[in-house]
Amino acid sequence: MLRQRLWSSCHATFHGPQDNRRGTEAETQSMMAMEEEKGFASSEREGDYNKDGTVDLKGKPVLRSNTGRWRACSFIVGYEMIERMAYYGIASNLELYLTEKLHEGTVKSSKSVTNWTGAVWIMPAAGAYIADAYLGRYRTFLIASAIYLVGMCLLTLAVSVPGLRPPACASGVADQDCPQASSLQVGIFFFALYIIAAGTGGTKPNISTMGADQFDEFEPKERSQKLSFYNWWVFNILIGTISAQTLLVYIQDRVGFELGYGIPTIGLAFSILMFLLGTPLYRHRLPSGSPLTRMVQVLVSAVRKWKVHAPDDLNELHELSMEEYYASKGRTRIYHSSSLRLVIKFLLKFTVINITNSWWA
Repeated sequence: MLRQRLWSSCHATFHGPQDNRRGTEAETQSMMAMEEEKGFASSEREGDYNKDGTVDLKGKPVLRSNTGRWRACSFIVGYEMIERMAYYGIASNLELYLTEKLHEGTVKSSKSVTNWTGAVWIMPAAGAYIADAYLGRYRTFLIASAIYLVGMCLLTLAVSVPGLRPPACASGVADQDCPQASSLQVGIFFFALYIIAAGTGGTKPNISTMGADQFDEFEPKERSQKLSFYNWWVFNILIGTISAQTLLVYIQDRVGFELGYGIPTIGLAFSILMFLLGTPLYRHRLPSGSPLTRMVQVLVSAVRKWKVHAPDDLNELHELSMEEYYASKGRTRIYHSSSLRLVIKFLLKFTVINITNSWWA
């Protein structure tokens, strides 16, 4: 018995430190494994950030897994379908309303429709400039869609309230003998139309590009989804257009312009609300300053280098690295083309004829 106790005491004396060392080594290995897991998770988290420069509304980088893609685009595509239905619901029968309800002549009404259509299609140039230079696409779109909705509401009132339209022609009365619309009635109607034109100027150029921003060009899967997005974009435009030119036109002809304009007005309000619901999911591009300034810089630099030969080797052209594009958060790389070689000369890195490496050189 005494011999066993002595043996146990000696075993603890000589082997205890070794066991402690083994325990310490096991704890160290466990801590190193935990650190490796944390580092892997951190690197995985960093890799999940978008690489195309898109940010959230506060200007912070966004995680690819939490934003964008089809989850965000479903709200954008839904808006576009209803907006196209609202626009073509007005444009398709506008000349008919001017001749039959406001009692304008055919020539005058055709001229009015042409002028309004021209304003609708030229205003997006101003909306795109404001978005790219100052406000960004999301804020420009919200302001413009509110203007658009105000115009639709005012137009619906103009065709619905009896005091805002002339009385209908009596049966058998010639068109030239019908009571003409007053200046106030005509003014309110066209004021509403041009408010709508101003609204489309801010929505049309920004909603489609904002939809494209939801897909990261540097992620192969999202790059392929971006092509699919444009297909569905056009498909929804066609659905909205066909619905307007069939269903809404039928309602305007058979029931009245009050309901024919009221339905797209309610639909537009619903689509704006639907767009707002997707706000947490959207990816945004920061305003990058006036594009006109950069265009002039390109032309001035190209003219100053017009005698220099444009090389075929793209390595001789000035280009930012992918890391610099990623850090800028406002620009993306545009791949070079063999066309417009005179303009390409502005990218030359040569120091020939005392050209400095600057935007204006």
